[in-house]
Amino acid sequence: MSNFYNQAKFEISVAAIKQLPPEQGYEVAFAGRSNAGKSSAINALTGHRNLARTSKTPGRTQLLNFFRMDEQRALVDLPGYGYAKVPESVKRQWHDLIDSYLSNRQILSGIVLIMDSRHPFGRLDQQIIDWAVAGSLPLHVLLSKADKLGKSQRANTLRQVRKELTSLGIDTSTQLFSATLPLGLEELRSTLDNWLHVGA
Repeated sequence: MSNFYNQAKFEISVAAIKQLPPEQGYEVAFAGRSNAGKSSAINALTGHRNLARTSKTPGRTQLLNFFRMDEQRALVDLPGYGYAKVPESVKRQWHDLIDSYLSNRQILSGIVLIMDSRHPFGRLDQQIIDWAVAGSLPLHVLLSKADKLGKSQRANTLRQVRKELTSLGIDTSTQLFSATLPLGLEELRSTLDNWLHVGA
C-alpha cells in the first residue's frame, strides 16, 4: 500500500492543546529543527508538493498541523525549532505545545525526528529524543539532505549516528533520506506502515 500516503489531506492547525482533534486511531509526529527539511520530507512521503509548507524562512511551521489519510490515521507536523527568528516568548509557547502533545497524546504511535545529515544531534534534537524516551515512544531518525553528502560520507554519518543512538539505549531506527533524489522513501513508508497499522 505504498500509495496510501497520497491520500493525505490537511485537516486542522492547532495552536493549543484544547484544539486537538478527538483521539482515535493512530498518529505519527514529525519533528525537527526549522531548516532540517521536515516539510519537504512530508511532501515527498505523501506525493503532494505543497501539502506541508516549505519555506526558505526557518520557523514557518508555527502550529501543530494535522494531515489525515483516513479516519484512523494521521501525520502531525510539529513546529520547527532552533533557528526561527521569533521572540523567546513565542518559542516558549511552541515548546510547551510540543511538550504537552508529545507527553499526553495517547494515540501517538511514534516520532519521526528529522536531522540534517550534515549537522546531526543539535541540543534541541536531543530534547525530542528525551521526550521519546520519557514517553516510551518509538523513534525513527531521518538523516535528511543526504544528497548534500558524498556516498562515503553518507555511510559514515549513518554509522556514527546509529552508534550514538545505540549508546543512549533508546528504541530507535535510523536511515538516510533525501526529498530531492529521492532516497529512503520506501524505508520511511515501511516504518510508518508499521506504526500506523496500515493494511491491518
